[in-house]
Amino acid sequence: MQAHSEKRIFGLDLMRAMAIVLVVFSHVSWIVPNAQGVIPDLMGIAGVLGVEIFFVLSGFLIGRIIYRLYTSDNFNFKSLSYFWVRRWFRTLPNYYLALIINIGISVYLGLALPDRLWTYFLFLQNLTTEMPSFFVESWSLSIEEFAYIIGPLLLYFTLFIKTKLSKSKQFLCVTFLIILIFILTKWLYAINDDVKTMHHWNSHLKAVVIYRIDAIYYGVFAAYISMVKPKFWKQSKYIAMGLSVLSLGVINIAVPLQYIFIETHSTFWNLWYLPLNSIAILLALPMLSELKKAPKLISRPITFISLTSYAIYVLHYSIILQLMKYNLPTDNLPKFDILIYILTYLSLTLICAYFVYRLFERPLTNLRDTSKLKTYFN
Repeated sequence: MQAHSEKRIFGLDLMRAMAIVLVVFSHVSWIVPNAQGVIPDLMGIAGVLGVEIFFVLSGFLIGRIIYRLYTSDNFNFKSLSYFWVRRWFRTLPNYYLALIINIGISVYLGLALPDRLWTYFLFLQNLTTEMPSFFVESWSLSIEEFAYIIGPLLLYFTLFIKTKLSKSKQFLCVTFLIILIFILTKWLYAINDDVKTMHHWNSHLKAVVIYRIDAIYYGVFAAYISMVKPKFWKQSKYIAMGLSVLSLGVINIAVPLQYIFIETHSTFWNLWYLPLNSIAILLALPMLSELKKAPKLISRPITFISLTSYAIYVLHYSIILQLMKYNLPTDNLPKFDILIYILTYLSLTLICAYFVYRLFERPLTNLRDTSKLKTYFN
């Protein structure tokens, strides 16, 4: 994460900011759990889309880094290890901070800790099965961590395979292989799925690592196209954005309006709903990645939300909202008080996220650029 806005791409910051806003918006439903109508329905969709945007964007950014590394002359296990170390300096501190705080909150509230709490420390809590209702946001972080390991490791193994394919094409083959494998795991889930409800789908498919790694690699595929076919990437941005908006509308609005639900169309939901969303989000990348700047009045708040998005993600629900709901339940609050409650929740989230980013996340992330660490991996 770059700290200086002039080094950032506004369109990608906008994408990240939209993702975290959608996720937080979806969890506001816990404040008003009995609300009915269009807005509560949209909240459910917003949470899914927000995380899917994070997945594709993460794959795009990491894919560009991995592609440059893999196609360079000095790609080896040491350089690969340095890539992982840099990612872990970026992802692990906030995760473990939030995990420890969640443990403390559970002890404070007298809630039972998961029987296999140790799995959270290794990102194994949702590897093959539904995770406990503890630190529930962490399901997506496990998927990302395993995605960062699997792809680069497979690319490293290609160094021991004799082939006439260029490194660029080998990169593409590995990307497609990963996408195919995890579409197949969803297919296996679909043919063995006995419980056809959205709640079961949400916890047993959408949030389980072995079915979801491909979500990151649609972004990696986009990274490949942007680097290998830069002219096509730029020329296609308007058409691709139009298709992105149209596809997202059809998948997430038209489909429910046509009563295409999991109870009657389980194959669509189990096998195609998530990949189609990933492809639709991918199509927005050519335009957004080319949107370099915006007026400061617009770019500053967007950049702020983007910079603090990771801290917002790990703090907003299981920590901030859980403590607020425990100390001040919202079941019988009047509508005006509910509004004040939501504004207070959002304000606390932004303030806490800012201090975590400024005082904890950024200093630790900056350690990865120290000369001592670079020297060790050279």
